[in-house]
Amino acid sequence: MARGADLPVIAIVGRPNVGKSTLFNRFVGRRQALVHDVPGVTRDRLYGQVSFERWQAAVIDTGGFDPSSEEPLIEGVRRQVLTAVEEADLVLLVVDAREGATALDTEIARVLRRTGRPVVLAANKVEGPAQEAGLADLYRLGAGEPVAISAEHGRGVAELLEVLRARIPASPSPPPRPGAPVHVAVIGRPNVGKSSLVNAMVGAERVLVHEAPGTTRDAVDTTLVYEGHSYVLVDTAGIRRKGRVHEPLEKLAVVMALRSLERCQVALVVLAASEGITAQDAHIAGYADQAGRATALVVNKWDLVPRGLVRKAEVVEQLRDRLPFLEHTPVCFTSAVRGEGVPELFDTIDKVAAEFGRRVGPAEVTATLRAAIERRPVSVGGVPLALQSASQVSAAPPTFALRVNKPDDIHFSYERYLVKSLRHAFGFAGTPIRLSLRKGAPTRARAGARRVRR
Repeated sequence: MARGADLPVIAIVGRPNVGKSTLFNRFVGRRQALVHDVPGVTRDRLYGQVSFERWQAAVIDTGGFDPSSEEPLIEGVRRQVLTAVEEADLVLLVVDAREGATALDTEIARVLRRTGRPVVLAANKVEGPAQEAGLADLYRLGAGEPVAISAEHGRGVAELLEVLRARIPASPSPPPRPGAPVHVAVIGRPNVGKSSLVNAMVGAERVLVHEAPGTTRDAVDTTLVYEGHSYVLVDTAGIRRKGRVHEPLEKLAVVMALRSLERCQVALVVLAASEGITAQDAHIAGYADQAGRATALVVNKWDLVPRGLVRKAEVVEQLRDRLPFLEHTPVCFTSAVRGEGVPELFDTIDKVAAEFGRRVGPAEVTATLRAAIERRPVSVGGVPLALQSASQVSAAPPTFALRVNKPDDIHFSYERYLVKSLRHAFGFAGTPIRLSLRKGAPTRARAGARRVRR
């Protein structure tokens, strides 16, 4: 759970489309939760942190709560909401002040009273005196005095935070924590088992799983510690081909899935073993490579492949053939529903994350690349390629600056050869390698010759 250093926890709860995610985004100060003017956008639990003066708390955004519906997807959302309430020190019940206390609001308030958690009532969408006049109707929810706010415009939010701060204890001193967490984006086509895989890694139903494609919409962060190592797993929306993405909400979900790569060190590209490797799988793997993330290929649903039909080595060979740009990437085989392959997957994440941040000394880099050029000399613009020096200028991903005599004329195929030489010498499994070719300084002999000619 992404609570930070054991901060007090506030769960934001309410029926669909009352502005919970807008308020959550207002609290955390950025657009972390999807917001759209249709009910049911949020389905999983989203965690964030709110800071107000010197006070801090963790906040959980939840899906629209309907305690009585038996529809499977809504029932799954209900489980997520109740789990958030169990984790919380205080529940923030959000209602739409323009509609007053609806029957569903009343039912939700009754469920919350049974949990024994303290409740603060926020009357959202109060834009002026017309809405304030209807606040008296909200007292019959039995949740105390409503705090009038407009999450969209920020009106009353500071006053609401003062009420929340007064109702829960101040933040305790943070206890010792494991090392900085590795951020892992779980990406792939719809319905390849991304959310099931996250739940298997966490060991609980942290994100909502449903057989219908497209269940996940937000990029959902989950913090966990596994065998002393800390991770943040980011479950993302399924990425379909652009031609098949029509609804604005789905387009926004895909954008947020791709944006999640920017804040992660490792990308798990999940494929369905029962469906083979598709062109869209290759596109998604390309997104991770272009973003410069360390990558692991996860062949999920391996339990659905009949025993003896195909060997793992054959699948790996197919992946190398279809995804040549990821030939350096480890391949893991998992069954999320059975929890198989999860320990090996964590080992792989640790390995590629370490390689992603690895550094090599300039002397070793220069010697390796000079030896590579000697093994396979090449003429660039009629002149033999000469390496003056080389060094690693950054990590995450590993980036190397090469000073050569003809940086602009080197063919991309020869650059690939130099990258493979670095990989052969130093490893860097699962991580892309970037080269920066720069013009070397003229040698003294040539500089002297030019002075003589002048």
